[in-house]
Amino acid sequence: MTTKDGKVSTKKNSQLVLRLDKDERDAFVELCRELDTSAAREIRRFIRGFMKEHAED
Repeated sequence: MTTKDGKVSTKKNSQLVLRLDKDERDAFVELCRELDTSAAREIRRFIRGFMKEHAED
């Protein structure tokens, strides 16, 4: 999606709610911090890769 000034909009406008075990979630978030990334960034990366892997050619 592009804006009036021609720039690509990266605004996120949807959420996905997940239920996880608290210890698993905390360990994931901590590992992301150690790797200098965010949990959200890594989940988005997984989703994009999964979609690409399963896309119909």
